[in-house]
Amino acid sequence: MRFLVYDRLLGFGDDYWIEDAGGSKVFLVDGKALRLRDTWELKDTQGHVLVDIHQKMLALRDTMVLQRGGEPLATIRRKRLSLLRNHYRVSLADGSELDVSGKILDREFAVEYDGELLAVISRRWLTVRDTYGVEVVHEDADPALLIAVAVCVIHLAEKEREG
Repeated sequence: MRFLVYDRLLGFGDDYWIEDAGGSKVFLVDGKALRLRDTWELKDTQGHVLVDIHQKMLALRDTMVLQRGGEPLATIRRKRLSLLRNHYRVSLADGSELDVSGKILDREFAVEYDGELLAVISRRWLTVRDTYGVEVVHEDADPALLIAVAVCVIHLAEKEREG
């Protein structure tokens, strides 16, 4: 499955649709304004919240937290020792981990679980400016989770570059 994400720097109150390869709206990233921390919701086309995304307060390193139905889903933070490429660790609530690595700011990276590729995030196969693709390559993978991970990792990398 391939999804198109219109690349905007996420800010307070920013909303945008994520489309499938056929151009149909699939997910809405709903930015929440007037909050103390960066907060978004990933919704389906009927407006149901699939994943809550927010910045963890009072953390030593920038950390994003994903929740589903009010329950913890994942925590995302940059790996400590990553010299050549950007590496992020996604700690899932069940104790497993996803590894995100590549050129995050260039929108060229991958999400893996235990060495198995789950998704590829890339601008290479697109001609639309300011758009990147999220291709979910593993049939059992959760597209909403992987899109939320991509949004969070890009947000963390942008914040780190600004700081």
